[in-house]
Amino acid sequence: MTPTDSASSRAVNLGTPTVPGARSAAASQPRPDNPALIDTFGRVATDLRVSLTDRCNLRCSYCMPAEGLEWMPGDEVLSDDELVRLMDIAVRMLGVTDIRLTGGEPLLRPRLEDLVARITALEPRPRLSMTTNGIGFAKRAQAFADAGLDRINVSLDSVDRETFERITRRDRLPHVLDALAAARAAGLDPVKINAVLIRDLNDHQATDLLRFALEGGYHLRFIEQMPLDAQHGWDRANMITADEILELLSAEFTLTPSPAERGGAPAERWLVDGGPAEVGVIPSVTRPFCAACERTRLTADGAVRSCLFSSDETDLRLLLRGGASDEDIANTWRETMWGKLAGHEINEAGFAQPLRPMSSIGG
Repeated sequence: MTPTDSASSRAVNLGTPTVPGARSAAASQPRPDNPALIDTFGRVATDLRVSLTDRCNLRCSYCMPAEGLEWMPGDEVLSDDELVRLMDIAVRMLGVTDIRLTGGEPLLRPRLEDLVARITALEPRPRLSMTTNGIGFAKRAQAFADAGLDRINVSLDSVDRETFERITRRDRLPHVLDALAAARAAGLDPVKINAVLIRDLNDHQATDLLRFALEGGYHLRFIEQMPLDAQHGWDRANMITADEILELLSAEFTLTPSPAERGGAPAERWLVDGGPAEVGVIPSVTRPFCAACERTRLTADGAVRSCLFSSDETDLRLLLRGGASDEDIANTWRETMWGKLAGHEINEAGFAQPLRPMSSIGG
């Protein structure tokens, strides 16, 4: 499937990204007088991913070592007031319409329900979602819904308790299953599940995951494992590709391409047994969707990243704490996104894994 660049219709026509890592001919030109987060290829970033913490209470083998990581010092992490100010600038001045709260594990952020209420009170009101491992969410689900959270993505790589513990190094599967049920009961629809398949560990359970999602009314999305682990031990040979995922699922289910327009969404969507149920596959490595990317990212310590795999970033915390105006911060953010590359270069010989792991960048 070829992603459709719906964002380009809302932007200045400056070219189409075709060569991974390349800069467009407009890169050396001054940025147009446009308030949106446009880049030199005409893409518009309207989706903001905000990491609330780099801390996590799981130790997933494809993400971090068993002993965990050295966490950010507390004074480096943005305060609630600083986060809200940056998100206010994003929705009021930069055209952001969607915000996703991530981590690490965002539920470890103190007083998160209060922060959610402050975000959903912004004008214009952004659509607000959260990606979480679900631990501890069940008892807080209704409070989050009452605060204005629109929906939730829960990471779940296996519904087999032993396999779950092997992957996460924690025996917490019942807590995650309770979180999914509580999210549905609180009306946080659609409730999505994000799953990563690991060769010779849980790849044989792909159909079990899909069957579980269909029975529970959840939207399942399989994600190709990406080189974002803290150990820098990612091996392409161990990655289960999108085509392999589809082959595994096809052993039990009939999959046909969804007629729905993909737009800037990362997932290729497939009807299951004729529909209406669907399953998504996110081929971040083998079929990158960079041409339709609509994302900008903010780390927990206040750095803006134009891409998940960026080798550089822009420090907004320094501006925040140095007395910069909203317009100064907005212009710095715009300039960062203007320099976004065409693609992430994963499939190029010169690709270098980011120094920050996924837990520090935010999903």
